[in-house]
Amino acid sequence: MSLTLDEARVRAAAVSDVSYALDLDLTAPDQGHYGCRTTVRFTCSAPTTFLELTAATDLVATLDGVRLDDAAYDGRRITLTGLGGTHEVVVDARVPYVTDGDGMHTFTDPADGATYVAAYVGMDVAQKVFACFDQNDLKAPVTLAVTADPSSSVMANGRTTSLGDGRWQFATTLPIPPAMFVVCAGPWHTRAWEHAGLPFAWHARASLAAELDRDFDELRATTEACFDHYATLFDEPMPFDSYEQAFVPGQNWGALETPGCVTYRDEYLPRGALTDRLRAGRTSVIAHEMAHMWFGDLVTMTWWEDTWLQESFADYMGVRVASHVLGRDTLRVRFESVNKLNAYRADARRSTHPVAPDADDVPDVDAAAGNFDQISYAKGNSCLTQLVTWLGDETFLAGVNAYLSRHRLGNAVLADFVRALDDASDRDVVAWAEAWLRTTGFDTVRVERDRDGVPVLHRVGSRPHRFWVATYDADLRPVGGSMVDLADRPVPLPEARDLVVLPNARSETYAQVSLDPVSLEAFGRRLGALDDPLARAVVWGHLLDAVRTRSLDASEFLSMLARLLPAETDPMIVTAVLTRTLGAVVPERLADHDVEPAFEVIAASCDDALGATSDDELRLALAEGLAATTRDTALLEGWLDADSVDGTPWPAALRWRVVARLAALGGADATFVEAERRRDGTVDGDLGAARALAARPSREAKEAAWAAATRPDVANRHFEAVLAGLWQPEQAHLVLPYVDRYVAEAPALAERGQAFAQTVGKAFPAVPLDRDRLDAVAAALAGVTSTVLTRQWQDALDDRA
Repeated sequence: MSLTLDEARVRAAAVSDVSYALDLDLTAPDQGHYGCRTTVRFTCSAPTTFLELTAATDLVATLDGVRLDDAAYDGRRITLTGLGGTHEVVVDARVPYVTDGDGMHTFTDPADGATYVAAYVGMDVAQKVFACFDQNDLKAPVTLAVTADPSSSVMANGRTTSLGDGRWQFATTLPIPPAMFVVCAGPWHTRAWEHAGLPFAWHARASLAAELDRDFDELRATTEACFDHYATLFDEPMPFDSYEQAFVPGQNWGALETPGCVTYRDEYLPRGALTDRLRAGRTSVIAHEMAHMWFGDLVTMTWWEDTWLQESFADYMGVRVASHVLGRDTLRVRFESVNKLNAYRADARRSTHPVAPDADDVPDVDAAAGNFDQISYAKGNSCLTQLVTWLGDETFLAGVNAYLSRHRLGNAVLADFVRALDDASDRDVVAWAEAWLRTTGFDTVRVERDRDGVPVLHRVGSRPHRFWVATYDADLRPVGGSMVDLADRPVPLPEARDLVVLPNARSETYAQVSLDPVSLEAFGRRLGALDDPLARAVVWGHLLDAVRTRSLDASEFLSMLARLLPAETDPMIVTAVLTRTLGAVVPERLADHDVEPAFEVIAASCDDALGATSDDELRLALAEGLAATTRDTALLEGWLDADSVDGTPWPAALRWRVVARLAALGGADATFVEAERRRDGTVDGDLGAARALAARPSREAKEAAWAAATRPDVANRHFEAVLAGLWQPEQAHLVLPYVDRYVAEAPALAERGQAFAQTVGKAFPAVPLDRDRLDAVAAALAGVTSTVLTRQWQDALDDRA
């Protein structure tokens, strides 16, 4: 039972002055449950309300010193009656650990046997950790005490105030929403320092100590540079009393912005060679999560319709601030070639929604879970980029700072933000917000030529756009360009007569681009001659999105890829194009008999480009594509023997991609994979081996993989790894029976919880499916009770329409 908007409104109107005192006993993670005492103090003007706490056992609750009847707890909610005034509820319970990253997650590191526990919360998840009023607009200070193994370290939202004999006490926090609670316990490796008068730290598992030490100088410099740049943008200082960051195992999100201790997937701290692409992406995530200290933690959305007030801003600020720190446009290139395409894809589905929907359109928390999508992230980011282009940066920041100051430590809605911007500007921000944030879909900027060869820009849609149009000669040498305002009336570009034109070349707006034949021919002939990687990313995005809309046939796109990819010099673009081609074009736009020829084209393109470049970063990007598509087992075996790509050091993850491909080709049996797993000796090896074993081309391997994925206690990461190996597009004859089993059994798997339902949904078969099987998925939707899985399957069907 998910919290509804109506319930939240009623409870928020009645409950106030909330505070929590938590006492957690994390000393025995192998016993399946931890001890939790929650003391909740609050004022209530209504006679009844409820606390949430999921799946607790041995529960004893008292209200103002009087024990509640056992019937007051139904396994999810504790009903409180006889209220009116100030009250204290004490709840003692045993609460289950989880392995799906949705609650108090427990993980035993195969590298050294060390055990870690960490609370990963978020919407509707705090109640899986402690008894609380689990909604954003009942922010409360939290006082925490933790009993843990004396050899452990423990991090939480507040600073440590005392420690002795495994007993940790933490400072009371500022008011935070329950979804922002965190605690992490285990034998962490820590690097701490002080900056701007605050304590900072990075933490990682003990087995990743060498990797943290390797990257620490960079991580510290990045953290400080982001922190210092935010100080120049925001009037409000960092609101919290410390800023620790931890690489943690098993987290479902890329990172969580929990104040005091931000947590990241520990895949961001990889073994082996560290690519510049990962460094840039990690910098963006660090900047993104730090932005949340203001957008989400200092000022929190009231209800989930305003997810964008947190995620769109953090996404925008993450790219903006990280680009400043990096000193180059790498992240804008990635955004244009990856994230924005994901937004167009999401906006074309039946599940599309406005960036800022009405509250009534998000009736409960389960419905809100679907809105943590690329509309709330990438489209919202694009909308803010366009807003800054339209308003000017100084005006935008003046409005942002007014908004943050007015609602400091409180909650806010769309109207609050728009009002702050409107007050700071002489433009009609209200009308802009209605056009951009309250509507769905995307506009198209179409380029046509008049009879004199003059390009004319037409808008198909309803929003006003301001963007840069770049112009080039026939050999794609830059000639010039201009800033254009495009609305109802077409805009001719007489200065660009007979020139190649590229609208939105600097990615200022959110609109598809439909190129004229002259420009499209020039780009399709020699895109690599275009010097600007951001402009090339815009063109690649146009081509890939044209495959999605079926205005460009997949076979024609593959021919263009064979011609253009070997000339592409930006590793971020190479990775984006190959990932999109393998992840979307192949399974969604090809028949099963076309997969092998497509792989041959992709592999040949990567091989040609690999042999023509000496740039290590580009070589690794191309090697990733080659490792996924080549049938040359001798090449792959040679890489494994050398533990490199022809002398270029590689990440451990790429080695496991090679092993998985060998397994899929029949060149790595179970003994070979096990030897690789033992050689690795880490959780990466366990997961890599699980994927490789599932990829083997035999009925026995597929049956074993399915059995492993559907164990009742399977961990989230293990499920992901097995299904990634199972769905081999070239093995249709072997995997199609498991498509049928997935459709039949996934609804029951999704009942495990919101986060695991998302994991199950994201594991939708990544192989070409005929109409009969797609129809079977559509028919099966009638029996799916998980809102999350329903959304995932509908999206998958729409993507293949």
